[in-house]
Amino acid sequence: MKKDAAKLKKDLRPIQVVTLTDQVEQSLMSYLKENDFKAGDPLPKELDLADHLGVSRNIVREALSRLRMLGIVKSKKRKGMIYAEPDLLGSISKIMDPDLLGQEAMKDLFELRLVLETGMSDLLYARLKPENIEELVDIATREANDPECVHIAARLGYEIEFHGKLYEMSGNGTLARFQSMLLPVFNYMMEVESHLTKEPKRGNITHFDLIETLQSGTAAEFRENMREHLTPHYERLHD
Repeated sequence: MKKDAAKLKKDLRPIQVVTLTDQVEQSLMSYLKENDFKAGDPLPKELDLADHLGVSRNIVREALSRLRMLGIVKSKKRKGMIYAEPDLLGSISKIMDPDLLGQEAMKDLFELRLVLETGMSDLLYARLKPENIEELVDIATREANDPECVHIAARLGYEIEFHGKLYEMSGNGTLARFQSMLLPVFNYMMEVESHLTKEPKRGNITHFDLIETLQSGTAAEFRENMREHLTPHYERLHD
């Protein structure tokens, strides 16, 4: 009997309850892909879709609403529903809020930030412009001369400005946009640091050191120095 039960567990999967709306949503996704829709192409009318799929118009409307929330379709005046190039970060940006996500999710996002910034060095070296160095020097100089930097909030402001410039310099629009979405995560980490019993350890590599590496070092050296610069945050991974 035990052997038979084990075989059933291996060969049979539980039946998943799929609603009509789920099925219509999947059918519409397949329809868009198989017919090679391009941004701006109109979709069939709701009534025609409902007739073809054999469901009510309300079911079709609910499925389309889901696709609209994902940025896959949108309403256009006098054209009805059209296909839209999906917004990769649109849905994520709407929920990037510490009060909605909770501590564990915010911690995961901050760790993602560490990975991105340590790994973007090749993009920076491929697209580096002389004026970028001047902009970074300006930020680092203002930071060094600001007496308010003894406070976490002031340091965080320069951290955001300096690293935000690096995201911009990468020339990758998705990366730059993602950095702006991570601002609530920076604020979350500031709140965490404000409750530490001792001053968090700082890395040995400063913003000026990173600038010097960009000017005369290699992508590999910059990656290593960025890793050291972010040491305090990496050490927190083991907390």
